[in-house]
Amino acid sequence: MARRNRDPEREAKREKMSSLLQELKVSSMEDIHDLFKEMIGTFLENGLEGELDEELGYSKYDYKNKTRDNSRNGTSPKKARSSYGEIDPNVPRDRKGEFEPELVKKQQTSISGDIEEKILSMYAKGRTTSDIETHIRDI
Repeated sequence: MARRNRDPEREAKREKMSSLLQELKVSSMEDIHDLFKEMIGTFLENGLEGELDEELGYSKYDYKNKTRDNSRNGTSPKKARSSYGEIDPNVPRDRKGEFEPELVKKQQTSISGDIEEKILSMYAKGRTTSDIETHIRDI
């Protein structure tokens, strides 16, 4: 039986993932779960940063284009449960305390398995982390 011709783009993605897994020394399912957990936390932080950018009207290091009197004021740690375990994203703050995040709301202790699945699905379909970040910011 002849082997199917594989899509060169898909093969390139597989090679990248394989080299990344080797570089990160992923050797078990537990390592993969830890990797997914870290990845979800990173995407959440990036999405929250995007929300604050939108709220304040300027990006993190573009304060010269700042048009409001409110500004960034560091981050606060947050513990959230996910299907992969506890995630500890850092939630950005604003000086006036007006920022109300939508991705992970204040007082929310559990993130929906739905968003995790969507993030992992987009990643599995070969979308880059910046594509996923942009999509989450759009949401």
